[in-house]
Amino acid sequence: MSETPHRYTPELAGQIETAWQDRWEEEGTFRAPNPAGSLAEPEAVANFAGGPLYILDMFPYPSGAGLHVGHPLGYIATDVYGRYQRMLGKNVLHALGYDAFGLPAEQYAVQTGQHPRKTTEDNIVTMRRQLRRLGLAHDERRSVATTDTDFYRWTQWIFVQIFNAWFDPDADSGRGLARHIDDLIAEFDSGARVLSDGRDWSGLSAADRAAVIDGYRLAYVSDAPVNWCPGLGTVLANEEVTAEGRSDIGNYPVFRRNMRQWKMRITAYADRLLDDLERLDWPEKVKVMQRNWIGRSQGALIAFPIVGSGTSIEVFTTRPDTLFGATFMVLAPEHPLLDEIVPEGDWPQETNPSWTGGEPTPHAAVAAYAQTAARKSDIERQALVKDKTGVFTGGYATNPANGERIPVFVADYVLMGYGTGAVMAVPGQDQRDWDFAQTFALPIVRTVQPSAGHDESMAFTGAGPAINSANAEISLNGKEIDEAKADMIAWLQAQGLGEGTTTYKLRDWLFSRQRYWGEPFPIVYDDAGQPHVLPASMLPVELPDVEDYSPQALDPDDELSEPIPPLARATDWAQVELDLGEGLTTYRRELNVMPQWAGSCWYELRYLDPRNSAAFVDPDNEAYWMGPRETAVAGSPPAARDVGGVALYVGGVEHAVLHLLYARFWHKVLHDLGHVASEEPFRRLFNQGYIQAFAYRDARGQTVPAEEVQEHLGADGELSWSWQGQPVVREYGKMGKSLKNVVTPDDMYAAYGADTFRIYEMSMGPLDQSKPWETRAIVGSQRFLQRVWRNVIDEVTGAARVSDGPMDTATARVLHRTIAAVAQDYADLSFNTAIARLTELSNALTRLDVVPREAAQALVLMVAPLAPHLAEELWSRLGHEQSLAREPFPVADPAFLVEESVVCVVQIGGKVRERIEVPADIGEAELRDRALALPKVIAATADGVRTVIVRAPKLVNVVPL
Repeated sequence: MSETPHRYTPELAGQIETAWQDRWEEEGTFRAPNPAGSLAEPEAVANFAGGPLYILDMFPYPSGAGLHVGHPLGYIATDVYGRYQRMLGKNVLHALGYDAFGLPAEQYAVQTGQHPRKTTEDNIVTMRRQLRRLGLAHDERRSVATTDTDFYRWTQWIFVQIFNAWFDPDADSGRGLARHIDDLIAEFDSGARVLSDGRDWSGLSAADRAAVIDGYRLAYVSDAPVNWCPGLGTVLANEEVTAEGRSDIGNYPVFRRNMRQWKMRITAYADRLLDDLERLDWPEKVKVMQRNWIGRSQGALIAFPIVGSGTSIEVFTTRPDTLFGATFMVLAPEHPLLDEIVPEGDWPQETNPSWTGGEPTPHAAVAAYAQTAARKSDIERQALVKDKTGVFTGGYATNPANGERIPVFVADYVLMGYGTGAVMAVPGQDQRDWDFAQTFALPIVRTVQPSAGHDESMAFTGAGPAINSANAEISLNGKEIDEAKADMIAWLQAQGLGEGTTTYKLRDWLFSRQRYWGEPFPIVYDDAGQPHVLPASMLPVELPDVEDYSPQALDPDDELSEPIPPLARATDWAQVELDLGEGLTTYRRELNVMPQWAGSCWYELRYLDPRNSAAFVDPDNEAYWMGPRETAVAGSPPAARDVGGVALYVGGVEHAVLHLLYARFWHKVLHDLGHVASEEPFRRLFNQGYIQAFAYRDARGQTVPAEEVQEHLGADGELSWSWQGQPVVREYGKMGKSLKNVVTPDDMYAAYGADTFRIYEMSMGPLDQSKPWETRAIVGSQRFLQRVWRNVIDEVTGAARVSDGPMDTATARVLHRTIAAVAQDYADLSFNTAIARLTELSNALTRLDVVPREAAQALVLMVAPLAPHLAEELWSRLGHEQSLAREPFPVADPAFLVEESVVCVVQIGGKVRERIEVPADIGEAELRDRALALPKVIAATADGVRTVIVRAPKLVNVVPL
């Protein structure tokens, strides 16, 4: 039998942890009361002196592989922070749900025939078990999954609100607001708003009126350039296309082409999405990424008349001051004016043979080039390679500044999705245009004076005075860029050739997917193809069962094929008779589904009120948890209102643009329409780092199981590695299934216990930095908890071994300084330094013969956010019947925070010559006398003292004569 039967071992840790997890669940320890609705406890809400605090983790996808040790990093961090804040008297809402729609479950269904719902729900069970074992203080009543019909009913309802809304740019003093579409119709009916094309609204047919209104809706159907992958039978998002222009799943060719798709008019909110970043407590790098993605640019829209046509090519440029240097134009291969520009018949007589692409006619050249460009991704097309490709269209345009005829090319480095899909090429001031001009022997005219020493074989992209920029009516020569731009814009506007304008890189959000496992659209079409939204009483539109979950795969190289979504197979479901106000009518359903982003655009709101069947959230609950605060975040513009939102949102930086931008857009629409009080979904954002690990590759470059690799130390001290007797090389990166270097939380629970695992992950380094996983290092965290245990528990009897006597002054001083420092560390999410301080305190207590109860209890309470199971057990054995979850966090006594003595630096003539220990409260006169009495000072001031500068208690500077 062991001499220490009550030693804190992994086995004992496991018993303690599961017991406390069961108790927390039974007692509803972490349930957060609402002010309204089915989870309402108004009296309990009123009793929280610290008010509400909403903490949120980014929505996880329930992977079939379960969790590896890198996944819980953020979950543990938010749990520690939430537990600490709960001890400060706050009503903490912390819940976790599942972003459960997605391609992996659908692909598994395609392979096995198992319904994706079954796969998804099995994965959620596994993930819930792993997370429960971690001891996370979640309110389990609030957990949701995007695949729950009770959840996606409201996703569909929100889509209906967006469909029935338009953006009024003049509302709210010009900031713009979403308004109900009925307001727009009323303005047209009353004559308060007229059609921009001059038509009479009252004379339009119902179909024409519907078309006009659809042009304003925030959700609309449009022909849009998409990434069409016939091999998968679906449209892909940009992030699903590799740099080689192929699908990341299946490696099929992907083509850029126009298709009729649902889109969200997120561009209407571009300015507000940009401007309101200044009102958020977010990492600056994330703000920069969103600013770049939105890409607001100030410049001019310039019309270049097409020679021989009454049409002009519109170009947006941020550098209208360089217009005189535009010697050719380049259009995107998808540009709609190509049909008008490209002439019939042979090449113009003066055509340079290098411009033709080896084709006999302009039509043949442009068609062949467009087909090649369709196989490239946007990333490939914009790659900064020196050798540019393109062909001459056979057409010309006129430079409006100098009247010169310039050739029009088509090239893939110009994207239809940015600006107007056309550029005025100024090779003297743009390197890509320079490279293109060099390739095709086109003229180069510099319009900005290069600086001294500039390489004349390169474009000059810097600032300088304008040159070669004058006509009979305007001269920019000698002017700096800002002045030249302003003058050129004024001249263009006066001549009717252009206007100053703002443009954005941000494109409207493509919202259709030709898949099965997603939210069905609440949309039906009439015989004329007009979309109609379903009323709330007809929601949710549930997914039908189908025999085959995959889109119909087509010839991978047939770029002109049309998608056939899986829902097309549910013929009884796809056609439906409904009464939408005009009697029973036959409609056809929308066969596409929403993208995976849809549910994650609003899930934070459903956690607030998950059982509400009458609304997606009760306004009182949203205002309580997410409503605006009295004071805006630090750094907000002067007089700015607080935006409200989640108090702390933690997740990876990889979601900086898409998820966060889409969620902000949906939230702003809901706010404008009066459904929520908060203007933003996430008030404060924190990006945690990654857990990284070593991976190993054999001679073929294939990864091998990391746990089977052997390490060898050579005679020269160099390390090498082998697998099954064969040498392998080691690399460093993210942990993942594909790299065969996964360590699971289950392994850690069994070997060390959940609390040790939690301590280790939080001690690895600053939370926002990536760090290497090293299983062997976890032993240090285990030893720390074992010392904490021994400070309180007799390992022979299992009873508490603390004294009820007072602490000595030295122990009190260490304790209270630790309390003050750890409290600040918790508030700052600096959990690694909190652990270091608690380790020092535990070590100090270990040196005592017996630990005073006051010190032991304070230690336990401070450890509780990090190692909650161990802390609960120690708290119980110290004689407390109730959980410590809401016990007040220890408060430092200021009397013990004052330094008794400090080190004072003594300078002679500004140079450090001595350091002396002095009382912390020493006066200036006494400190001056002590410094002057030092031997080195006496020797240096033999001729007298000019002055003595005293900054008690830490500095004296003696200046000799």
